[in-house]
Formats: sequence, C-alpha cells, structure tokens
Amino acid sequence: MGEIAGKVIAINISKEKGVIKEPIPEGVFQEDHGLVGDAHAGKWHRQVSLLAQESIDKMTKRGILGLCSGKFAENLTTEGIILHELPVGTQVKIGETVHEVTQIGKECHTGCAIKVQVGQCIMPKEGIFTRVLKTGTIKVGDSIEIIDL
Repeated sequence: MGEIAGKVIAINISKEKGVIKEPIPEGVFQEDHGLVGDAHAGKWHRQVSLLAQESIDKMTKRGILGLCSGKFAENLTTEGIILHELPVGTQVKIGETVHEVTQIGKECHTGCAIKVQVGQCIMPKEGIFTRVLKTGTIKVGDSIEIIDL
C-alpha cells in the first residue's frame, strides 16, 4: 500500500453549512458523496474537508483561544501529516475509506461563522478537500495512509 502518514483525531459533522461542526466518534463516508448526514456532502469535488491539528495549533500560538476540532468546519481533524503539501490527485486511505485530494484551500464565504468567531480562518490556506472513492467507516484514531499509485 503506502506509508502511514498520520491519523484521524476528530470527526466532525453539521446539518447546516457555515456553522461549527459537532464531534462524533465515527462516521460513514459514502463513495462520491462524503460524510453521511453532513451538510457539505453531495456529488461535487469538495465532499470531505480535512484540517491538520498542527494548523489549528499555529492559530492557538497566535493567541486565539478556544480552538478545538470542528471549529473550522472541517470533517476530519488530522495529526502527523502536512495536508496542504499533498498534491491534488493524491489518493489517501483513511480507515476503511479511500479518498482523492481534489482541492487545497478555499475562499471563505462572506459572513463565515468561523471568521466572525475566531477572527481569521486557516481553511483557505491549509485545509484540503477530498472526494470519496471507496465507501466505509472512519473512526477517531484511524490511520491515514498515502497510496502509492
């Protein structure tokens, strides 16, 4: 397969877009859809959002308090991998699922709840988005493996 690059430290879900997500212990990620029950899931290229704990820690070091998983509306909070350095097209195995990196960063929409509450958002630079290629369950603690194609 590939090398284990990191692990999932939180799975976060929200029924509506633009709100802070709630943590869940595990989630079902459906092929060409995303996290079942999440507002961002659907037939498009940004089905799942990932953000590294290391990026959140950077914000905390800047003195922004109260940051925890899901604050940036990411579905998966990861550890041990520099997500925004993965090239678009990279395939990653997360838990039972397989994802393909489709986008690095995004523009925050106007009136983004996160930017309002947190003061700034790191999703535009350091968050990544994936499309689900293989359905399965992801649990907190699952490893993230980069697949050598």
